[in-house]
Amino acid sequence: MKRILITGGAGFLGSHLCDRFIKEGYHVIAMDNLITGDMRNIEHLFKLKQFEFYHHDITRFIHIPGELDYILHFASPASPIDYLKIPIQTLKVGAMGTHNCLGLAKEKNARILVASTSEVYGDPLVHPQPEEYWGNVNPVGPRGVYDEAKRYLESITMAYHNFHGLETRIIRIFNTYGPRMRLNDGRALPAFIGQALRGEDLTVFGDGAQTRSFCYVDDLVEGIYRLLLSDYHLPVNVGNPDEISLKDFAEEVLALTGNKVKIVYKPLPADDPKQRKPDISKARALLDWEPKVGRREGLAKTYDYFKTLSSEEWSRQPKEFVSMK
Repeated sequence: MKRILITGGAGFLGSHLCDRFIKEGYHVIAMDNLITGDMRNIEHLFKLKQFEFYHHDITRFIHIPGELDYILHFASPASPIDYLKIPIQTLKVGAMGTHNCLGLAKEKNARILVASTSEVYGDPLVHPQPEEYWGNVNPVGPRGVYDEAKRYLESITMAYHNFHGLETRIIRIFNTYGPRMRLNDGRALPAFIGQALRGEDLTVFGDGAQTRSFCYVDDLVEGIYRLLLSDYHLPVNVGNPDEISLKDFAEEVLALTGNKVKIVYKPLPADDPKQRKPDISKARALLDWEPKVGRREGLAKTYDYFKTLSSEEWSRQPKEFVSMK
């Protein structure tokens, strides 16, 4: 049985990856310091012999006994509200945490896939964004702690590949949604649904013309799985190129929930990207991958999940979103 370490394993994406690799017959070791992760995302796995959990901060030395075949490095705060609350931790996990994961991969002779992001493109001047685009990032703005942490993550990963011959994979993740999203992460989808369910007006920043492309979590996990097992070491975009404005997205959420509230507009946050759409030509060609779940289907599944949450969880829901990556 192959063994895989998933950092950030109690988070939104990490927990879905734990499920997938358990299903594929791997022995899964999840690691998380729970600064943004939630044990409830993985509690259903603790009864399994092929699952382990390590409560650990990967910015400190990582020790895993025994052999290790693969590492998925998904430990990082991943929402704009986190960047404002824990900027130093965001930088440290992208820099020191990635360094430690790469060192562990080298020690164990394991293949490692690191989770980068569409934020490496910043507020892009090229649309849609191909992997060859170098980006338009403000390193000293409020989003810089996340953007530059992920750009460094890519650089040090390539250095380990080129200098040490380490088997590395780099995925650039575009907007992803689905069950287990944090209600209190300040992003548009949970905030819109929360406002609609409470009968409140939906808050859109700017004029709502800025665009995003939303990928359902099951599609993303499939792309990650295929990239890990591929032979390609350069960055690959994985996301859904079905682009929509935030104004139109808010209207879709209203239609889904059946509420009759209004959409209200507030000033755009600093450095908020005006457009976001992945060029997935490489994913199609190299991985034979493209998204299968349409936004209507994915939103319905996500909405059904949010409706099951407790009143205590809803009480932690922010009244509006900070930004949408």
